[in-house]
Amino acid sequence: MSDNNVKKLIGKVFNDIADAIETGQFGKKVRVGITILGSEHGVENIVRGAEIAQSRDNSIEVVLIGPKVDTELEIIEANTEEEAHKKMEELLDSNEINSAVTMHYNFPIGVSTVGKVITPGLGREMFIATTTGTSSPDRVEAMTKNGIFGIITAKAMGIENPTVGILNVDGARQVERVLKELSNNGYEINFTESMRADGGSVMRGNDLLAGTPDVMITDTLTGNLLMKIFSSFTTGGSYEAMGYGYGPGIGEDYSRIILILSRASGVPVVANAISYAAKLAKGDLIKISKEEFAKAKKAKLDDIINGLKKGAAAKEVEEEVIAPPKEVVTGSISGIDILELENAVKILWKNGIYAESGMGCTGPIVMVNESKLDKAIEILVNAGYKSKETFSC
Repeated sequence: MSDNNVKKLIGKVFNDIADAIETGQFGKKVRVGITILGSEHGVENIVRGAEIAQSRDNSIEVVLIGPKVDTELEIIEANTEEEAHKKMEELLDSNEINSAVTMHYNFPIGVSTVGKVITPGLGREMFIATTTGTSSPDRVEAMTKNGIFGIITAKAMGIENPTVGILNVDGARQVERVLKELSNNGYEINFTESMRADGGSVMRGNDLLAGTPDVMITDTLTGNLLMKIFSSFTTGGSYEAMGYGYGPGIGEDYSRIILILSRASGVPVVANAISYAAKLAKGDLIKISKEEFAKAKKAKLDDIINGLKKGAAAKEVEEEVIAPPKEVVTGSISGIDILELENAVKILWKNGIYAESGMGCTGPIVMVNESKLDKAIEILVNAGYKSKETFSC
């Protein structure tokens, strides 16, 4: 080591000691990188957010990645977004930074992000799983994995046993069945109950506003839309003023802590996203991710998902099925996913029960004659179209 390098190292040690005495913060700081190019509100928007994050938490050290700017923060120079992303990845892989925040970054298939919002109803913090990226090309598999990604993130943020709800979107009932089977196999999932009178772990719009679960499972496109609404509903949409950004990319064997911001994210969200990134690094996100995936695999996650796909193929009612003679249908069966609704009706027809599809107070329903309700439920449960619990309006 040259004399100059030795002098620099000694100087850094003394500076670190001086900082620790001044701030009372001893030990290694968490270093969070943030790329500063690409914001619709300009470089200064990102830099100001970074400065705020740095000033309010002495345990972190923010590193800017981008062109030179007037700031006291450390800068790693990069003059294009592509160059900044490359530098960011190098810094992460060499452990020179512990986590990073960026915009317009492409994750591989199998990785998606878990956002964090402040809900307007009760001011609760809630994780939205997920908000960007693609967990799987298959919708139900993707949402199932989104749920695991959300649990991983919440645990890394210090919530030991996060509550989980599934937003009432296409595929929700199938995801509920998969996750409950996974839970029955030993992967602990703390399902919450809707605030609405009929309860259940499938969440309604009211639960979104109130922040009923710690983790709200949804598909990524819906999650992305929700992030934009929660972040900018007070500003008209052009400036995201609230929340913590679109969150970390999570995936099996994914080993970088990279969080996403929108190009519309304003100063408060930038600062919050950096704090989010720092806390995930402190909470050992990568280690928790590996542990949770190991538990899910032990609970036969892969077998359940493969069985789901085979079952979906087997349940397709392709042959022409003639409806039995029409009857008065006043008995309703809920808990069936809208993607499977018409096939569920045809299965009942095939078994000699006249049925119709409709939309009830909790979502899609199959309607049958009251006298045949129990038999119809039994057929649909055995065919895998609904769980054993009976729900009615």
